[in-house]
Amino acid sequence: EPVACGWEVCLTANFETAQRGLIPSTLMAPLSATDEVTVAAALHSIPQLAQLDPGQLEITRLGGLTNLVYRVVPPDGAPLCLRVPGEGTSAYIDRDAERVNMIVAANAGVAPAVLHFGSDGVMLMPLLPGDTMSPSVFATKAGAIARAGGALRRLHASGEVFAAKFELFEQIDKYLKELGDDAELPEGYHETLETAQGVRLALAARLLPTAPCHCDPLCENFIDDDGRGCMWIVDFEYGGMNDPMWDLGDFCVEAALDAERERELFAAYFGPKAPTAVERGRVVLYKAMCDLLWTLWGLLQHKNGNPAEDFWSYSLERFARCQKLMAEPTFAEYVAVVRAG
Repeated sequence: EPVACGWEVCLTANFETAQRGLIPSTLMAPLSATDEVTVAAALHSIPQLAQLDPGQLEITRLGGLTNLVYRVVPPDGAPLCLRVPGEGTSAYIDRDAERVNMIVAANAGVAPAVLHFGSDGVMLMPLLPGDTMSPSVFATKAGAIARAGGALRRLHASGEVFAAKFELFEQIDKYLKELGDDAELPEGYHETLETAQGVRLALAARLLPTAPCHCDPLCENFIDDDGRGCMWIVDFEYGGMNDPMWDLGDFCVEAALDAERERELFAAYFGPKAPTAVERGRVVLYKAMCDLLWTLWGLLQHKNGNPAEDFWSYSLERFARCQKLMAEPTFAEYVAVVRAG
């Protein structure tokens, strides 16, 4: 079933809502000469559109910090969303796995069907109205947090299998390798990573069954169709088989949920059965660890010279939040609870 493609859809300087390149659809821009060349090549690779003269199409740039996204309207046709992978993203995103993930997520009923996904990562999807979420919208829109929790639960409980696994510390090692030995890191990063080895041991003490997880549950990856009472999830570039508590912990961080809103999320996700102490503990540990990981993602953008934002400042902010949480006395208590199982 088609749904609004709400990810990477406008350019903005506000990183509180634009994190990692996924922003609300409020602005659109005309095509530049470079855009015209990019779009022409992408359309030529898509069988459904290859025979059409680009002049017959209404095409608008929807922006993006890491990928290029366009609104494409064929003659007498429904609006479409065209995604062209950004330069350099193949170094840290497996597009073959993403293709499988998108199909699996659609089968699970939480994502739209994919109309085209080429070997080059060019993707075409339907584009329909829907509210692209943000921290502020989640904070004010009645029922939205519960609908997001329900969507994550449907994905995790679907029994579907993603193409790859998402392993936190392997991903950190991968990003560090990509950055190189001479990379400039925030002061204290390696020391904090060493401290996080205690978290690693605690999480590994009792391995839980994995499930298909989004792994990047940014607010702007959720599209709320409140007219039908459902929340859709888009953008499975980082999706993998993972501990479902990762998605909950990372979502709590991205949406800046307070204690009351976390209870709303947990009620929708767990139902009448409250989360166990271990489940709550894993959520807290992942809150810190997602910031530890996405700090490196921002540094990769900084290294690659991505001009869309100040990724150095972005990384510093995420790392500072990670350090703050890990320094709280209760954090060590959660580590102990998780390790005891």
